[in-house]
Amino acid sequence: MDKEQTAIMRLQEASKMSLQIYGQPLIITTSGGKDSSVCVELARRAGIPFEVMHNHTTADAPETIYFVRSEFHRLENGGVRCTINKPTYKGKPTCMWKLIPIQGVPPTRLARYCCEILKENNSRDSFVVTGIRWAESTKRKNNRGVYEAGREIILTNDNDEKRQMFETCTVKSARVCNPIIDWTDRDVWDYIQSEKIPTNPLYNEGFCRVGCIGCPMATKGRAAQFARWPTYKRAYMRAFEKMLDVRKRKGLKTLWENADEVFHWWMEDGVLPGQMQFDDLEADDEN
Repeated sequence: MDKEQTAIMRLQEASKMSLQIYGQPLIITTSGGKDSSVCVELARRAGIPFEVMHNHTTADAPETIYFVRSEFHRLENGGVRCTINKPTYKGKPTCMWKLIPIQGVPPTRLARYCCEILKENNSRDSFVVTGIRWAESTKRKNNRGVYEAGREIILTNDNDEKRQMFETCTVKSARVCNPIIDWTDRDVWDYIQSEKIPTNPLYNEGFCRVGCIGCPMATKGRAAQFARWPTYKRAYMRAFEKMLDVRKRKGLKTLWENADEVFHWWMEDGVLPGQMQFDDLEADDEN
């Protein structure tokens, strides 16, 4: 069986579980990236009911925002329900630039509060579909399966007894289906080209990823991003200034004297020591 049909079967299986457990269709989460676009097309071909959801991070490239809006218009014209979630923190509207002063540290590979708050907080009590793939990282290869429920990971080679246990579980916690988990980059692009799937225009300009601008997980290309979108750099700089003010008021030690130093440290450009972990930089629950 080819990878397209395997992915479609995974989606059909997840759809049955979603309707059984939650009484609602699968929710496909889209970031505006190529993998999300493939998942949407696969769900359409699977003939299942589904919805599409985008979490607005406030740090996405303008091209990504416009692409998501355009795709949602196309999908809604085809009868698919689409939702854009605006981020909140402790019940109030927020954005990347507000979170940084509150957290007291820029988002880093070690302190990824931005993902938790801006991207991963809108899928409770539902069965969601993601475009996560093993080819993207060794960590995902070791820790992500085709189906996930809480901490339980269901891999493609798990036995039928374990699959049955998963399918009949009625505890309402978030569940995840990763239908293209075993696809390579070549698989994704070949499928996009052969099936003429619309994708984010940034890919046509040489971008390999289309996540948040300045994301520390994207170690390459961050400087080029800020050169292209200088408004985002200015927003980060203002947030760093406010963050330093907060740290000083709280009497917390800091490596930095000003926002420029924070930015160089954050970019790991050799001006200041690289990523570090601080015991006092946990989320401040009192704010």
